[in-house]
Amino acid sequence: MSDKFSNEWNRREFLQGMGAAAAAGMALSGCGISADRSAKGLTEEAEAVKPVVDYRTLEKPDLTVGYLPVNDCAPFAIAWKKGFFRKYGLNVQLNREASWATSRDGLIFGRLDASPVVSGAVTNARIGAEGARHAPLCAAMTIHRHGNAMTMNKAMWDFGLRPWHEYNGNLEEFGKQFRAFFDSQPPENKVWAVVLSSAIYEYFVRYISAAAGVDPFKEFRVIIVPPPQMVTNIRIGAMQAYMVAEPWNTRAIQGNLGVGFTFVQGKEVWLGHPDRLLGVMESFIEENPRTYYSLVKAMVEACQYCSKPENRNEISALLTERSFTGAKPKKGAIDKFTRPAIVGDYNYGGFDGKDRTLQSEDATIFYDIPKNLPQIPGNHSTFMWQSQSIWLMTQAARWGQIKEVPKNAEELAKKAWRTDLYRKIVAEMGIDCPKEDYQVEPAELFIDKKAFDPSDPVGYLNSFEIRANRPQSFFQS
Repeated sequence: MSDKFSNEWNRREFLQGMGAAAAAGMALSGCGISADRSAKGLTEEAEAVKPVVDYRTLEKPDLTVGYLPVNDCAPFAIAWKKGFFRKYGLNVQLNREASWATSRDGLIFGRLDASPVVSGAVTNARIGAEGARHAPLCAAMTIHRHGNAMTMNKAMWDFGLRPWHEYNGNLEEFGKQFRAFFDSQPPENKVWAVVLSSAIYEYFVRYISAAAGVDPFKEFRVIIVPPPQMVTNIRIGAMQAYMVAEPWNTRAIQGNLGVGFTFVQGKEVWLGHPDRLLGVMESFIEENPRTYYSLVKAMVEACQYCSKPENRNEISALLTERSFTGAKPKKGAIDKFTRPAIVGDYNYGGFDGKDRTLQSEDATIFYDIPKNLPQIPGNHSTFMWQSQSIWLMTQAARWGQIKEVPKNAEELAKKAWRTDLYRKIVAEMGIDCPKEDYQVEPAELFIDKKAFDPSDPVGYLNSFEIRANRPQSFFQS
Protein backbone atom coordinates (compact mmCIF):
# COMPACT_ATOMS: atom_id res chain seq x y z
CA MET A 1 0.00 0.00 0.00
CA SER A 2 1.43 3.40 -0.98
CA ASP A 3 2.60 5.92 1.66
CA LYS A 4 0.19 8.46 0.21
CA PHE A 5 -2.76 6.15 0.66
CA SER A 6 -1.78 5.36 4.26
CA ASN A 7 -1.09 8.95 5.27
CA GLU A 8 -4.43 10.27 4.06
CA TRP A 9 -6.39 8.00 6.36
CA ASN A 10 -6.28 8.02 10.12
CA ARG A 11 -4.77 4.65 11.01
CA ARG A 12 -7.28 3.81 13.75
CA GLU A 13 -10.30 4.65 11.58
CA PHE A 14 -8.78 2.76 8.69
CA LEU A 15 -8.21 -0.42 10.70
CA GLN A 16 -11.61 -0.24 12.38
CA GLY A 17 -13.37 0.22 9.07
CA MET A 18 -11.44 -2.43 7.20
CA GLY A 19 -11.17 -5.29 9.68
CA ALA A 20 -8.54 -7.99 9.49
CA ALA A 21 -8.31 -7.95 5.72
CA ALA A 22 -7.51 -4.24 5.73
CA ALA A 23 -4.95 -4.68 8.47
CA ALA A 24 -3.20 -7.12 6.21
CA GLY A 25 -3.21 -4.55 3.41
CA MET A 26 -5.46 -6.65 1.20
CA ALA A 27 -8.47 -4.36 0.73
CA LEU A 28 -9.51 -0.82 -0.07
CA SER A 29 -11.88 1.47 1.75
CA GLY A 30 -15.04 2.28 -0.21
CA CYS A 31 -15.84 5.70 1.21
CA GLY A 32 -15.71 8.08 4.15
CA ILE A 33 -18.05 11.04 4.66
CA SER A 34 -17.04 14.44 6.05
CA ALA A 35 -16.95 14.67 9.82
CA ASP A 36 -19.69 17.26 10.28
CA ARG A 37 -22.26 14.69 9.09
CA SER A 38 -20.23 11.58 9.73
CA ALA A 39 -20.93 8.11 8.32
CA LYS A 40 -17.51 6.56 8.36
CA GLY A 41 -15.94 3.28 7.39
CA LEU A 42 -17.41 0.50 5.32
CA THR A 43 -20.91 -0.85 5.39
CA GLU A 44 -21.18 -4.62 5.59
CA GLU A 45 -22.30 -4.69 1.97
CA ALA A 46 -19.31 -2.65 0.82
CA GLU A 47 -16.89 -4.69 2.88
CA ALA A 48 -18.09 -7.84 1.11
CA VAL A 49 -17.32 -6.38 -2.32
CA LYS A 50 -14.22 -7.73 -4.03
CA PRO A 51 -12.49 -5.03 -6.12
CA VAL A 52 -12.28 -5.74 -9.85
CA VAL A 53 -9.71 -2.96 -10.26
CA ASP A 54 -6.39 -2.92 -8.36
CA TYR A 55 -6.04 0.55 -6.82
CA ARG A 56 -2.30 0.39 -7.55
CA THR A 57 -3.06 0.59 -11.28
CA LEU A 58 -4.87 3.92 -10.86
CA GLU A 59 -3.11 7.26 -11.05
CA LYS A 60 -5.08 8.63 -8.10
CA PRO A 61 -7.12 6.05 -6.15
CA ASP A 62 -7.81 8.47 -3.27
CA LEU A 63 -10.52 10.94 -4.28
CA THR A 64 -12.51 13.68 -2.60
CA VAL A 65 -16.00 13.83 -4.12
CA GLY A 66 -18.62 16.42 -3.24
CA TYR A 67 -22.38 16.04 -2.86
CA LEU A 68 -25.28 18.14 -1.56
CA PRO A 69 -28.10 17.21 0.84
CA VAL A 70 -30.74 16.77 -1.85
CA ASN A 71 -32.30 13.65 -3.36
CA ASP A 72 -29.86 13.55 -6.22
CA CYS A 73 -27.07 12.55 -3.85
CA ALA A 74 -28.68 9.08 -4.05
CA PRO A 75 -26.11 7.60 -6.50
CA PHE A 76 -23.27 8.84 -4.29
CA ALA A 77 -24.91 7.38 -1.20
CA ILE A 78 -25.50 4.06 -2.98
CA ALA A 79 -21.95 3.95 -4.38
CA TRP A 80 -20.75 4.24 -0.78
CA LYS A 81 -23.25 1.84 0.80
CA LYS A 82 -23.08 -0.86 -1.86
CA GLY A 83 -19.34 -0.64 -2.43
CA PHE A 84 -19.32 0.49 -6.08
CA PHE A 85 -16.44 2.89 -5.40
CA ARG A 86 -14.53 0.06 -3.74
CA LYS A 87 -15.36 -2.30 -6.61
CA TYR A 88 -13.50 -0.07 -9.04
CA GLY A 89 -10.42 0.47 -6.88
CA LEU A 90 -11.38 3.86 -5.47
CA ASN A 91 -10.99 5.20 -1.96
CA VAL A 92 -13.55 8.02 -1.96
CA GLN A 93 -13.96 10.64 0.74
CA LEU A 94 -17.46 12.10 0.28
CA ASN A 95 -17.66 15.75 1.22
CA ARG A 96 -20.98 17.39 2.04
CA GLU A 97 -21.12 20.78 0.30
CA ALA A 98 -22.92 23.87 1.60
CA SER A 99 -24.28 25.02 -1.76
CA TRP A 100 -24.13 24.37 -5.50
CA ALA A 101 -21.68 27.24 -5.84
CA THR A 102 -19.24 25.59 -3.41
CA SER A 103 -19.73 22.27 -5.21
CA ARG A 104 -18.76 23.91 -8.51
CA ASP A 105 -15.99 26.07 -7.07
CA GLY A 106 -14.52 23.13 -5.16
CA LEU A 107 -13.71 21.60 -8.54
CA ILE A 108 -12.35 24.78 -10.08
CA PHE A 109 -10.06 25.59 -7.15
CA GLY A 110 -8.88 22.01 -6.60
CA ARG A 111 -10.52 21.17 -3.29
CA LEU A 112 -12.67 18.46 -4.91
CA ASP A 113 -11.72 15.90 -7.54
CA ALA A 114 -15.30 15.40 -8.71
CA SER A 115 -18.68 16.73 -7.69
CA PRO A 116 -22.26 17.02 -8.97
CA VAL A 117 -22.96 20.33 -10.68
CA VAL A 118 -26.25 21.91 -11.69
CA SER A 119 -27.05 21.50 -15.38
CA GLY A 120 -25.77 24.65 -17.03
CA ALA A 121 -22.76 25.16 -14.77
CA VAL A 122 -20.41 23.16 -17.01
CA THR A 123 -21.64 24.77 -20.23
CA ASN A 124 -21.57 28.28 -18.79
CA ALA A 125 -18.10 27.82 -17.33
CA ARG A 126 -16.94 27.14 -20.89
CA ILE A 127 -18.69 30.14 -22.45
CA GLY A 128 -17.89 32.54 -19.59
CA ALA A 129 -21.51 33.43 -18.87
CA GLU A 130 -22.23 36.17 -16.36
CA GLY A 131 -22.67 34.67 -12.91
CA ALA A 132 -20.63 31.56 -13.79
CA ARG A 133 -16.99 30.78 -13.19
CA HIS A 134 -14.93 30.75 -16.39
CA ALA A 135 -13.05 27.45 -16.31
CA PRO A 136 -12.52 24.24 -18.34
CA LEU A 137 -15.13 22.13 -16.55
CA CYS A 138 -16.17 18.81 -18.09
CA ALA A 139 -18.79 16.15 -17.58
CA ALA A 140 -19.18 12.76 -19.22
CA MET A 141 -22.38 11.63 -17.52
CA THR A 142 -25.66 12.84 -16.09
CA ILE A 143 -26.34 11.92 -12.46
CA HIS A 144 -30.09 12.17 -12.95
CA ARG A 145 -32.88 13.88 -14.87
CA HIS A 146 -35.92 15.58 -13.29
CA GLY A 147 -36.26 15.44 -9.48
CA ASN A 148 -36.83 19.17 -8.98
CA ALA A 149 -39.79 21.52 -8.68
CA MET A 150 -40.99 25.08 -8.09
CA THR A 151 -42.60 25.88 -4.76
CA MET A 152 -44.96 28.85 -4.25
CA ASN A 153 -45.90 30.25 -0.85
CA LYS A 154 -49.32 30.25 0.80
CA ALA A 155 -49.97 33.87 -0.21
CA MET A 156 -49.79 32.85 -3.86
CA TRP A 157 -52.23 30.01 -3.17
CA ASP A 158 -54.60 32.38 -1.35
CA PHE A 159 -54.44 34.72 -4.36
CA GLY A 160 -55.73 31.88 -6.54
CA LEU A 161 -52.64 30.30 -8.09
CA ARG A 162 -52.70 26.48 -8.31
CA PRO A 163 -50.44 23.62 -9.45
CA TRP A 164 -49.72 23.88 -13.16
CA HIS A 165 -51.48 20.66 -14.15
CA GLU A 166 -54.78 22.15 -12.95
CA TYR A 167 -54.54 24.81 -15.67
CA ASN A 168 -54.74 22.08 -18.33
CA GLY A 169 -52.03 23.72 -20.39
CA ASN A 170 -53.66 27.18 -20.41
CA LEU A 171 -50.65 29.49 -20.21
CA GLU A 172 -52.80 32.58 -20.81
CA GLU A 173 -54.98 31.92 -17.76
CA PHE A 174 -51.96 31.21 -15.58
CA GLY A 175 -50.19 34.31 -16.92
CA LYS A 176 -53.08 36.60 -15.96
CA GLN A 177 -53.11 35.28 -12.39
CA PHE A 178 -49.34 35.32 -12.19
CA ARG A 179 -49.07 38.97 -13.31
CA ALA A 180 -52.00 40.02 -11.09
CA PHE A 181 -50.29 38.52 -8.05
CA PHE A 182 -47.08 40.47 -8.58
CA ASP A 183 -49.05 43.64 -9.38
CA SER A 184 -50.61 43.30 -5.94
CA GLN A 185 -47.27 43.01 -4.14
CA PRO A 186 -44.79 45.61 -2.88
CA PRO A 187 -41.27 45.43 -4.41
CA GLU A 188 -39.85 43.50 -1.46
CA ASN A 189 -42.34 40.69 -2.11
CA LYS A 190 -41.34 40.17 -5.75
CA VAL A 191 -38.59 37.63 -5.19
CA TRP A 192 -37.90 34.12 -6.51
CA ALA A 193 -35.01 31.99 -5.29
CA VAL A 194 -32.88 29.47 -7.18
CA VAL A 195 -29.86 27.47 -6.11
CA LEU A 196 -27.28 28.85 -8.56
CA SER A 197 -26.98 31.64 -11.08
CA SER A 198 -26.51 30.84 -14.77
CA ALA A 199 -27.99 27.36 -14.48
CA ILE A 200 -31.09 25.45 -15.49
CA TYR A 201 -33.21 26.32 -12.43
CA GLU A 202 -32.88 30.03 -13.10
CA TYR A 203 -33.65 29.38 -16.76
CA PHE A 204 -36.79 27.42 -15.86
CA VAL A 205 -38.08 30.18 -13.57
CA ARG A 206 -37.59 32.76 -16.31
CA TYR A 207 -38.77 30.42 -19.08
CA ILE A 208 -42.13 29.61 -17.54
CA SER A 209 -42.73 33.25 -16.62
CA ALA A 210 -42.00 34.41 -20.17
CA ALA A 211 -44.07 31.57 -21.63
CA ALA A 212 -47.02 32.97 -19.69
CA GLY A 213 -46.36 36.44 -21.12
CA VAL A 214 -44.79 37.87 -17.96
CA ASP A 215 -41.37 39.52 -18.37
CA PRO A 216 -39.26 38.08 -15.52
CA PHE A 217 -36.92 41.08 -15.50
CA LYS A 218 -39.80 43.47 -14.82
CA GLU A 219 -41.93 41.40 -12.43
CA PHE A 220 -39.53 39.90 -9.88
CA ARG A 221 -35.94 39.54 -8.74
CA VAL A 222 -34.01 36.28 -8.61
CA ILE A 223 -31.81 35.55 -5.59
CA ILE A 224 -29.50 32.64 -4.75
CA VAL A 225 -30.25 30.47 -1.70
CA PRO A 226 -28.69 27.07 -0.77
CA PRO A 227 -31.19 24.15 -0.88
CA PRO A 228 -31.53 23.45 2.88
CA GLN A 229 -32.34 27.13 3.54
CA MET A 230 -35.22 27.37 1.05
CA VAL A 231 -38.07 26.37 3.36
CA THR A 232 -36.98 28.65 6.20
CA ASN A 233 -36.58 31.63 3.88
CA ILE A 234 -39.99 31.23 2.29
CA ARG A 235 -41.57 30.80 5.74
CA ILE A 236 -40.11 34.09 7.01
CA GLY A 237 -41.10 35.90 3.80
CA ALA A 238 -37.65 36.39 2.28
CA MET A 239 -39.08 35.21 -1.06
CA GLN A 240 -42.41 34.16 -2.47
CA ALA A 241 -41.30 31.16 -4.50
CA TYR A 242 -38.26 29.02 -5.22
CA MET A 243 -36.96 26.23 -7.41
CA VAL A 244 -34.84 23.48 -5.92
CA ALA A 245 -34.25 19.73 -5.99
CA GLU A 246 -36.29 17.47 -3.76
CA PRO A 247 -36.86 16.92 -0.86
CA TRP A 248 -36.93 20.68 -0.28
CA ASN A 249 -40.16 21.17 -2.23
CA THR A 250 -41.98 18.40 -0.40
CA ARG A 251 -40.75 19.82 2.93
CA ALA A 252 -42.84 22.96 2.35
CA ILE A 253 -46.22 21.42 1.56
CA GLN A 254 -49.23 21.13 3.84
CA GLY A 255 -48.91 18.22 6.24
CA ASN A 256 -45.21 18.93 6.74
CA LEU A 257 -44.46 22.60 7.31
CA GLY A 258 -47.50 24.01 5.52
CA VAL A 259 -45.74 27.04 4.08
CA GLY A 260 -46.21 26.38 0.38
CA PHE A 261 -47.25 24.07 -2.43
CA THR A 262 -45.59 22.67 -5.54
CA PHE A 263 -46.56 24.76 -8.55
CA VAL A 264 -44.76 22.71 -11.17
CA GLN A 265 -42.18 19.95 -11.41
CA GLY A 266 -39.25 20.71 -13.68
CA LYS A 267 -40.26 17.83 -15.93
CA GLU A 268 -43.44 19.79 -16.77
CA VAL A 269 -41.31 22.66 -18.07
CA TRP A 270 -39.01 20.43 -20.15
CA LEU A 271 -39.69 16.71 -20.13
CA GLY A 272 -36.43 14.78 -20.08
CA HIS A 273 -34.18 17.66 -19.05
CA PRO A 274 -30.80 16.92 -17.44
CA ASP A 275 -30.60 18.08 -13.84
CA ARG A 276 -27.22 17.11 -12.37
CA LEU A 277 -23.95 16.25 -14.08
CA LEU A 278 -20.84 14.60 -12.64
CA GLY A 279 -18.40 17.49 -12.98
CA VAL A 280 -14.61 17.37 -13.10
CA MET A 281 -11.89 19.64 -14.43
CA GLU A 282 -10.48 18.82 -17.85
CA SER A 283 -7.03 18.50 -16.26
CA PHE A 284 -8.30 15.75 -13.95
CA ILE A 285 -9.28 13.60 -16.92
CA GLU A 286 -5.98 14.27 -18.70
CA GLU A 287 -3.86 13.46 -15.65
CA ASN A 288 -5.93 10.55 -14.29
CA PRO A 289 -7.61 8.74 -17.21
CA ARG A 290 -7.77 5.29 -15.57
CA THR A 291 -9.05 6.81 -12.33
CA TYR A 292 -11.71 8.70 -14.26
CA TYR A 293 -12.85 5.53 -16.01
CA SER A 294 -13.26 3.86 -12.61
CA LEU A 295 -15.19 6.80 -11.19
CA VAL A 296 -17.64 6.93 -14.09
CA LYS A 297 -18.16 3.15 -13.98
CA ALA A 298 -18.90 3.25 -10.25
CA MET A 299 -21.38 6.09 -10.68
CA VAL A 300 -23.11 4.47 -13.67
CA GLU A 301 -23.62 1.28 -11.65
CA ALA A 302 -24.97 3.35 -8.76
CA CYS A 303 -27.39 5.11 -11.12
CA GLN A 304 -28.52 1.75 -12.50
CA TYR A 305 -29.19 0.56 -8.95
CA CYS A 306 -31.16 3.73 -8.13
CA SER A 307 -33.23 3.26 -11.29
CA LYS A 308 -34.69 -0.12 -10.32
CA PRO A 309 -38.20 0.22 -8.82
CA GLU A 310 -37.53 -2.53 -6.28
CA ASN A 311 -34.67 -0.47 -4.79
CA ARG A 312 -36.43 2.86 -4.42
CA ASN A 313 -37.86 2.37 -0.93
CA GLU A 314 -34.39 1.45 0.30
CA ILE A 315 -32.92 4.53 -1.39
CA SER A 316 -35.59 6.81 0.07
CA ALA A 317 -34.80 5.58 3.58
CA LEU A 318 -31.03 5.90 3.06
CA LEU A 319 -31.40 9.52 1.96
CA THR A 320 -33.11 10.49 5.21
CA GLU A 321 -29.94 9.73 7.17
CA ARG A 322 -28.14 12.68 8.69
CA SER A 323 -25.16 12.20 6.40
CA PHE A 324 -27.35 12.88 3.36
CA THR A 325 -30.54 15.00 3.39
CA GLY A 326 -31.28 14.65 7.11
CA ALA A 327 -34.96 14.91 6.19
CA LYS A 328 -36.20 12.03 8.37
CA PRO A 329 -39.35 12.89 10.38
CA LYS A 330 -38.70 13.01 14.11
CA LYS A 331 -41.38 10.49 15.06
CA GLY A 332 -42.37 8.63 11.92
CA ALA A 333 -40.74 5.44 10.75
CA ILE A 334 -42.09 5.95 7.24
CA ASP A 335 -40.33 8.74 5.44
CA LYS A 336 -42.59 11.50 4.07
CA PHE A 337 -39.99 13.74 2.49
CA THR A 338 -37.45 11.95 0.30
CA ARG A 339 -39.79 9.18 -0.86
CA PRO A 340 -42.27 11.04 -3.15
CA ALA A 341 -39.78 12.13 -5.81
CA ILE A 342 -37.84 8.85 -5.66
CA VAL A 343 -40.72 6.36 -5.68
CA GLY A 344 -42.99 8.54 -7.79
CA ASP A 345 -46.03 9.15 -5.55
CA TYR A 346 -45.62 12.91 -5.74
CA ASN A 347 -47.85 15.20 -3.66
CA TYR A 348 -48.25 18.77 -4.95
CA GLY A 349 -49.85 19.85 -1.69
CA GLY A 350 -52.28 22.72 -1.30
CA PHE A 351 -54.42 24.32 1.38
CA ASP A 352 -57.90 23.03 0.57
CA GLY A 353 -57.64 19.50 1.93
CA LYS A 354 -57.53 17.83 -1.49
CA ASP A 355 -55.16 14.97 -2.18
CA ARG A 356 -52.94 16.04 -5.08
CA THR A 357 -50.74 12.96 -5.12
CA LEU A 358 -49.89 11.81 -8.65
CA GLN A 359 -48.16 8.54 -9.52
CA SER A 360 -45.37 8.65 -12.09
CA GLU A 361 -42.27 6.68 -12.95
CA ASP A 362 -40.41 9.73 -14.25
CA ALA A 363 -40.33 11.84 -11.06
CA THR A 364 -36.56 11.29 -10.91
CA ILE A 365 -34.77 9.44 -13.73
CA PHE A 366 -31.47 7.83 -12.77
CA TYR A 367 -30.89 5.44 -15.69
CA ASP A 368 -33.78 3.73 -17.51
CA ILE A 369 -35.85 5.99 -19.77
CA PRO A 370 -39.59 5.89 -18.89
CA LYS A 371 -42.08 5.05 -21.63
CA ASN A 372 -43.58 8.55 -21.73
CA LEU A 373 -40.31 9.96 -23.08
CA PRO A 374 -39.02 9.50 -26.66
CA GLN A 375 -37.48 6.05 -27.05
CA ILE A 376 -34.11 6.15 -28.82
CA PRO A 377 -32.05 2.95 -29.29
CA GLY A 378 -29.33 2.68 -26.66
CA ASN A 379 -30.47 5.77 -24.78
CA HIS A 380 -30.36 5.95 -21.00
CA SER A 381 -30.40 8.79 -18.52
CA THR A 382 -26.66 8.93 -17.81
CA PHE A 383 -25.93 9.52 -21.51
CA MET A 384 -25.45 13.22 -22.30
CA TRP A 385 -26.80 14.85 -25.45
CA GLN A 386 -24.49 17.65 -26.57
CA SER A 387 -27.50 19.30 -28.22
CA GLN A 388 -28.88 19.93 -24.73
CA SER A 389 -25.70 21.80 -23.88
CA ILE A 390 -26.44 24.07 -26.84
CA TRP A 391 -30.00 24.60 -25.52
CA LEU A 392 -28.43 25.88 -22.30
CA MET A 393 -26.32 28.30 -24.35
CA THR A 394 -29.45 29.68 -25.98
CA GLN A 395 -30.87 30.39 -22.54
CA ALA A 396 -27.67 32.09 -21.37
CA ALA A 397 -28.02 34.36 -24.41
CA ARG A 398 -31.77 34.80 -23.94
CA TRP A 399 -31.33 36.10 -20.41
CA GLY A 400 -28.36 38.34 -21.13
CA GLN A 401 -25.59 36.31 -19.52
CA ILE A 402 -23.73 36.21 -22.83
CA LYS A 403 -24.17 38.60 -25.77
CA GLU A 404 -25.05 35.94 -28.33
CA VAL A 405 -25.05 32.21 -28.94
CA PRO A 406 -21.36 31.36 -29.47
CA LYS A 407 -20.41 30.85 -33.10
CA ASN A 408 -18.38 27.82 -31.99
CA ALA A 409 -21.23 26.39 -29.91
CA GLU A 410 -20.77 22.85 -31.23
CA GLU A 411 -17.05 22.89 -30.40
CA LEU A 412 -17.72 24.16 -26.88
CA ALA A 413 -20.43 21.54 -26.32
CA LYS A 414 -18.04 18.82 -27.46
CA LYS A 415 -15.35 19.95 -25.02
CA ALA A 416 -17.73 20.32 -22.09
CA TRP A 417 -20.03 17.29 -22.51
CA ARG A 418 -17.67 14.38 -23.15
CA THR A 419 -19.84 11.84 -24.92
CA ASP A 420 -16.70 10.51 -26.61
CA LEU A 421 -15.27 9.39 -23.28
CA TYR A 422 -18.58 8.13 -21.98
CA ARG A 423 -19.04 5.80 -24.95
CA LYS A 424 -15.57 4.32 -24.42
CA ILE A 425 -16.07 3.88 -20.68
CA VAL A 426 -19.48 2.21 -20.77
CA ALA A 427 -18.50 0.06 -23.75
CA GLU A 428 -16.19 -1.72 -21.29
CA MET A 429 -19.30 -2.36 -19.19
CA GLY A 430 -21.23 -3.79 -22.14
CA ILE A 431 -23.55 -0.77 -22.39
CA ASP A 432 -24.76 0.54 -25.75
CA CYS A 433 -25.25 4.25 -26.43
CA PRO A 434 -26.96 6.38 -29.07
CA LYS A 435 -24.75 6.88 -32.11
CA GLU A 436 -25.46 10.61 -32.39
CA ASP A 437 -24.64 13.50 -30.07
CA TYR A 438 -27.57 15.67 -31.17
CA GLN A 439 -31.31 15.28 -31.14
CA VAL A 440 -34.25 17.56 -31.85
CA GLU A 441 -36.31 18.23 -28.72
CA PRO A 442 -39.95 17.83 -29.85
CA ALA A 443 -42.45 20.61 -29.13
CA GLU A 444 -44.58 18.42 -26.86
CA LEU A 445 -41.69 18.14 -24.37
CA PHE A 446 -41.81 21.86 -23.49
CA ILE A 447 -44.41 23.75 -21.49
CA ASP A 448 -44.87 26.31 -24.30
CA LYS A 449 -44.89 23.64 -27.06
CA LYS A 450 -41.84 25.18 -28.78
CA ALA A 451 -39.47 22.60 -30.33
CA PHE A 452 -35.70 23.01 -30.16
CA ASP A 453 -33.64 22.20 -33.26
CA PRO A 454 -29.93 22.31 -32.35
CA SER A 455 -29.00 22.96 -35.99
CA ASP A 456 -30.44 26.49 -35.68
CA PRO A 457 -29.89 27.80 -32.13
CA VAL A 458 -29.92 31.46 -33.22
CA GLY A 459 -33.26 31.05 -34.97
CA TYR A 460 -34.61 29.35 -31.86
CA LEU A 461 -33.40 32.20 -29.64
CA ASN A 462 -34.87 34.86 -31.92
CA SER A 463 -38.26 33.12 -31.87
CA PHE A 464 -38.82 34.27 -28.27
CA GLU A 465 -40.54 37.61 -27.88
CA ILE A 466 -39.38 38.06 -24.30
CA ARG A 467 -35.60 38.02 -23.99
CA ALA A 468 -32.83 40.22 -22.62
CA ASN A 469 -30.64 42.51 -24.69
CA ARG A 470 -27.94 43.17 -22.12
CA PRO A 471 -26.38 41.36 -19.12
CA GLN A 472 -28.48 41.36 -15.97
CA SER A 473 -27.17 41.30 -12.42
CA PHE A 474 -28.03 38.72 -9.79
CA PHE A 475 -28.94 39.49 -6.21
CA GLN A 476 -26.78 37.35 -3.96
CA SER A 477 -28.56 36.11 -0.85
